[in-house]
Amino acid sequence: VQLQASGGGLVQPGGFLRLSCAASGVIFSINAVGWYRQAPGKQRELVATITSGGSTNYADSVKGRFTISRDNAKNTVYLQMNNLQPEDTAVYYCNSQIQSRSFSKALNYWGQGTLVTVSS
Repeated sequence: VQLQASGGGLVQPGGFLRLSCAASGVIFSINAVGWYRQAPGKQRELVATITSGGSTNYADSVKGRFTISRDNAKNTVYLQMNNLQPEDTAVYYCNSQIQSRSFSKALNYWGQGTLVTVSS
């Protein structure tokens, strides 16, 4: 099982990006998925989460600007980021606990990270 994060890039303040987190491999179920970010010199912080049932939660700093969603058929979670600001600059990671078989324990996986740079 792998988590592949993608969609980062350079964007001007006020711009938007959509990140994707795709799970691949032998998958029975994917639990809640979280997007985290880590800015240079700072600790990794939780940005948004979405449960398997679609319930969402956001950090106060991104509420109203970011939207997390999931396409269970594609084993993919998205993070739509609007009105990006320089303080959103960070490497963004996705994380989830994934069960490969119905009888196996869910294991924790991290995507490799995708860099988002907000600058004029």
